[in-house]
Amino acid sequence: MLSGKRILLIIGGGIAAYKALDLIRRLRERGAAVTPVLTAAAAQFVTPLSVSALAGEKVYTELFDLTDEAEMGHIQLSRVADLVVVAPATADLMAKMAQGLAGDLATTLLLATDTPVLIAPAMNVRMWEHAATQRNLATLRGDGVRVVGPNEGDMACGEYGPGRMSEPLEIVAGVEAALGQGPLQGRRVLVTSGPTHEPIDPVRYIANRSSGAQGSAIARALAVLGAEVTFVTGPAGVPPPDGVAVVRVQTARQMRDAVMAALPADAAVFAAAVADWHVVGDSRSKIKKVAGTLPTLQFAENPDILAEVSQLGTGRPKLVVGFAAETDDVVANATAKRVRKGCDWIVANDVSPATGIMGGTENAVTLISDAGAEVWDRAGKDVVATRLAARIADALGKG
Repeated sequence: MLSGKRILLIIGGGIAAYKALDLIRRLRERGAAVTPVLTAAAAQFVTPLSVSALAGEKVYTELFDLTDEAEMGHIQLSRVADLVVVAPATADLMAKMAQGLAGDLATTLLLATDTPVLIAPAMNVRMWEHAATQRNLATLRGDGVRVVGPNEGDMACGEYGPGRMSEPLEIVAGVEAALGQGPLQGRRVLVTSGPTHEPIDPVRYIANRSSGAQGSAIARALAVLGAEVTFVTGPAGVPPPDGVAVVRVQTARQMRDAVMAALPADAAVFAAAVADWHVVGDSRSKIKKVAGTLPTLQFAENPDILAEVSQLGTGRPKLVVGFAAETDDVVANATAKRVRKGCDWIVANDVSPATGIMGGTENAVTLISDAGAEVWDRAGKDVVATRLAARIADALGKG
């Protein structure tokens, strides 16, 4: 809970500003006091009256307001808070923060504060992916600014992709973690992600079709809840999240070694698509094509990392979560896999070509446990990750 904590909330100018109203409500119901600052652009989307009514406090809008300066100077306003939250953090606001500009009340407060800052970016997908925005993001992270989101999804402009502001409860979780009060604070969680590449020769390999997007989202969601995350990733197409300890591997055997080295942990989530086999005696030189002949490859099984960790005695994580990517009889196959491996939960998903899930931005999963099979609605991988992280926090909290 956030009882007694004071949040300085800077609301940027974007359509996502409407979510800030719910964010205020969510923060206050957890006991936090919220002092709102509204940029001129934000006032085009939400009114000072509505913000003030929900916050129960005066809304600050002007840098040169003699009454406000007499009551509390803007420098002091930025320093009495326990945390400064910028939501939505527009591309414009992020650029100004990164460059240290101070042309209005919001940016002056951000430049003058010695309080920790958390931002929730929100913008069009093209703006988010632009090199300038990514440079600014890197600068802000280097300055110690915490970042929640953005998520992927439909946007008001009609486009789809990353750039949607995180949902209010996701931001609340980020606030709790930033203040050392996240539900996973003090917990260690191991996450595996991405494919493994099993070499045939120096230029060819065997791999599974995995972007690593779901594993990366899970690691990010767990870190937002305050967990100390070790992220063991194969050569994925999606970059790892910030705020986690990243261990990069190529093969299943390397992943197994990295996993064992990362233990003990309170929970382990095996989202990686690990290749089942590797080539025995992979060639050190490129195998040449010879007309009329085919190369002969001998295969051997890779280590079963999920089963090995699930069946550990001393050092077994309290909660072990596996993934099952299936194309047929999804629930039956995943249920059998949970029993066979000995893990606590299996997250099953249908990756048959018609679903578009493998390598896509959405997932439709069934959580299988001792309690049975729980079907989750299809949603963005960030949403699935947030829900799974919350369930993990709840399970560990009961221990």
